[in-house]
Amino acid sequence: MVKVLVVGANGQIGKTLVSLIQKSDSLEAKAMIRKQEQASYFEDLGAETVLVDLEDDTKKIAEAAEGMDAIVFAAGSGPKTGPDKTILIDLDGAVKTIEAAKQANVKRFVLISSYDTTREEIQRASSDFAPYVAAKHYADEWLRGTDLDYTIVHPGALTNDKATGKIEAAKKVEAKEVPRDDIAHVLLACLENTSTIGKEFQVIAGDTSVKEAIASLK
Repeated sequence: MVKVLVVGANGQIGKTLVSLIQKSDSLEAKAMIRKQEQASYFEDLGAETVLVDLEDDTKKIAEAAEGMDAIVFAAGSGPKTGPDKTILIDLDGAVKTIEAAKQANVKRFVLISSYDTTREEIQRASSDFAPYVAAKHYADEWLRGTDLDYTIVHPGALTNDKATGKIEAAKKVEAKEVPRDDIAHVLLACLENTSTIGKEFQVIAGDTSVKEAIASLK
């Protein structure tokens, strides 16, 4: 059984992912949450929980990752916070989790990034959005510079629409929307498919089943 630490488990994507993992025959989830009152949802799914804040030090995150086979970083500061939280969660939180993975000897790391995190996109972005893109840019760079078995997922504009189970995924796709629940299915497929190691791709709503789209990534 592959044990997966889901960081940002109480977010919309994280909750769906933990539920999907718990239904899997080959995976089991450990939900990393910030507040004790969030635990009951995951306990009802039969998932283990661990109470850690991403603003805690790396050692606490590493302790949460002990005994895990994979980490999914699905955390985000959210659209209502300022650049300070974006730096602390989307950049520093991600980097600390990557470093914690090394300390806990967890090789597999799946990261949700932003649709376009290139240097050019930072320059193009509005003053409100640029700190977020910059944070994701440097988190991605940090992960690429490790020897972890990583996958970086770049979703299009996230919606709360119901999952369709169908996506388009490639190194570069046209900027479009994608349901959060479909991204959870994408993360599951990445965990189940070792051919995604060392790859990063953009993903939007499409016409191909998630498993097929992920399996056919170049």
